[in-house]
Amino acid sequence: MIETKWNDADVLAALERLAQATAQPRPALLAIGESQVESTKKRFETSTAPDGSRWAPNSEATYLGMVNAFGKGNFGKNGRINARGATRVAGKKPLIGETRMLSTQIFYEVDHDSVRWGSPMVQAAMQHFGGTKSKFPNLWGDIPARPFLGVSESDAVMIVDTVSDYLRKVIG
Repeated sequence: MIETKWNDADVLAALERLAQATAQPRPALLAIGESQVESTKKRFETSTAPDGSRWAPNSEATYLGMVNAFGKGNFGKNGRINARGATRVAGKKPLIGETRMLSTQIFYEVDHDSVRWGSPMVQAAMQHFGGTKSKFPNLWGDIPARPFLGVSESDAVMIVDTVSDYLRKVIG
């Protein structure tokens, strides 16, 4: 058997930096969390899921519910929505209500070796996964799934780039 001993201080130092970097990835995870929160918030502007598909448009029941919530000044004498009511709902994007809370309440959390992001809003899961009136009688109608959480193709590229940049910086 042939045995070779090798002692290259530069290589050993690089391997040690690699071990330390992968044991403490917090800086990279923080960067990923920040970018994923921003990416998720942009989905509300474009009404698209992480896979690029468009969200289902609002239903007539949603528009009527909005107009009813804003008061009687939104209806004409004939009981139909008037110009004021129509203006209120014009351009209304799915998942963006008057308070815009769901579209702004997206946060991330980092622990030792992972990052998670999402919304603490009670309606987040229903809006993301959808639901039917038969399973949830308190709904005024069926709610289609409008996924807003997840990793898009461009998000995946960003995550790989972030990790690569982090490793380059710490390994040298």
